[in-house]
Amino acid sequence: MAGWIGWSCFLAILFLASSTIASSEGPFIVAHKKVKLTRLKSGSERVSVSVDIYNQGYATAYDVTLNDGGWTLDIFDIVSGNTSTSWERLESGTLLSHSFELEAKTKTMFYGAPAVITFRVPTKAALQEAYSTPILPLDILSDRPPEKKFEWVSFDIDRFKHFHCSVYTVLCSLMVLAVFLFAWNCYAVASGILQAKVCSILINVPLFL
Repeated sequence: MAGWIGWSCFLAILFLASSTIASSEGPFIVAHKKVKLTRLKSGSERVSVSVDIYNQGYATAYDVTLNDGGWTLDIFDIVSGNTSTSWERLESGTLLSHSFELEAKTKTMFYGAPAVITFRVPTKAALQEAYSTPILPLDILSDRPPEKKFEWVSFDIDRFKHFHCSVYTVLCSLMVLAVFLFAWNCYAVASGILQAKVCSILINVPLFL
């Protein structure tokens, strides 16, 4: 949901950029900021941040600087990377990407600010500024119900195996009983026929005194 809203804002900015570029021949910077939360076994929360910077204009931007220093140091510790960086240039139709990771151990609702991008245009003396797309509030270390998906799957499989074995046992018992009854019936029929023949022979045999 958060990613969909972020991309919606990004596409809206691109739409506005296309109408602005039509009347401008300079660089036009559009930046998309993404954040991903990952709960760690240690009880902390890993915050992965990435910023993609696009030059949708017709000219090169020089001395490009990214600053995403809105992360409160009382809440977040930098694990890898830096919250700021710079590049010599960003040519037209190309992009630059930067990422870093933070770790939070404090439960809170954090409202982050957009990243700030500054760049220089040869035809202008002052530095130009652009902002990334905003992010949704981050619910750091929120109470989440434990996932028991795999436990339930294992439990269902065990029940299925037990049920399958029970049905198989009952079916085997019924088959053995059916074979036994069929054999007994055949034996009874055969015995009856044999007795009838013996009686017939004894009746037809003359008695010699």
